[in-house]
Amino acid sequence: MSQEFRILVLPGDGIGPEVMEQAVRVLKRVEAMAGVDFRLEYALAGGCSIDAYGTPLLDRTLERARGSHAVLFGSVGGPKWEGLGFDLRPEIAILRLRKELNLFANLRPARLFDPLIDASTLKPEVIGGFDLMIVRECVGGLYFGEPRGIEQLSDGGRRGFNTETYSTGEIERVGRVAFQLARSRRNEVCSVEKANVTESGLVWREVMTALHQREFSHVTLRHMYADNCAMQLVRAPKQFDVIVTGNMFGDILSDLASMLTGSLGMLPSATIGATNGDRFNPAVYEPIHGSAPDIAGKGIANPMGQILSVAMMLRLSLGLPQQAAEVESACIQALGEGARTPDLGGSFSTVQVGDAVLEQMGRLRTSSVSVA
Repeated sequence: MSQEFRILVLPGDGIGPEVMEQAVRVLKRVEAMAGVDFRLEYALAGGCSIDAYGTPLLDRTLERARGSHAVLFGSVGGPKWEGLGFDLRPEIAILRLRKELNLFANLRPARLFDPLIDASTLKPEVIGGFDLMIVRECVGGLYFGEPRGIEQLSDGGRRGFNTETYSTGEIERVGRVAFQLARSRRNEVCSVEKANVTESGLVWREVMTALHQREFSHVTLRHMYADNCAMQLVRAPKQFDVIVTGNMFGDILSDLASMLTGSLGMLPSATIGATNGDRFNPAVYEPIHGSAPDIAGKGIANPMGQILSVAMMLRLSLGLPQQAAEVESACIQALGEGARTPDLGGSFSTVQVGDAVLEQMGRLRTSSVSVA
């Protein structure tokens, strides 16, 4: 009997459904080639769920996610829902999935593929060979800390407030993920915070230092302030191997890193929690780009981030590393033959990029059979 995997697909808003369609085409090709059974279930999340049900994420959708091997997530949000109030924004969908499934570490690889060296804004000698993993804590920090809110002031003005907070346990668990990843890379971790001006940053630095000394002394650790890290990513990006940081800084730095690779549309991500054996179940896989409502429906969105998120899902949640490598190789080959959407300076449509990746997957499999 073939292996069976339950995958919940949440296409979302804006360009989400467009790029998700291409990712699912790739997933179905993997299914046919690998002899596995992907049981895909679709549901609404984000603004489209607000329109249909009055909430960004139904409880039953959350439960379906909990019972899945993995979740493929698109993009959510847009101007249509901006006036609904902070507690009803579409982004609640992904935040709730992360929080309630206890998915505390967001892995954001930023790698410059050789065919795109001309698409980066940095000089080839500065950016060539760039390969970074950002590990972002994603269920704590400023985005979830309490107290938070908006209050009316006596002078008629308003005050918005949020709390940046991290505990020892929260820092240690994401730190372990970073150190473990580094062992399979260049064995270097850079921990990023603002220990010079925030107490939460100071605790972060002290906990990371103690964890390193206690469990991972064989891995090189250095500390860096977030503002310096942003500058260094532009000045000398190849100095970094694994960056581990809190929720807000990880959000900002990964978007910065994405542009070093040529386009925000290129970067995938995985949001993971504790392992189930050697796999992460459930986990959420999504591109780091937004819903891009300005280009939604035009057929020009870059699907590479969503397709590469499929590759991460194959590797981390489904235990199919060979198939993951094939998808990644197919993407690189397609880019090398000019399959680029306008964000990368090309003229390919979303569907044409999907076609090109599928074609390369067929070539790779034919080549491997011929060699065998």
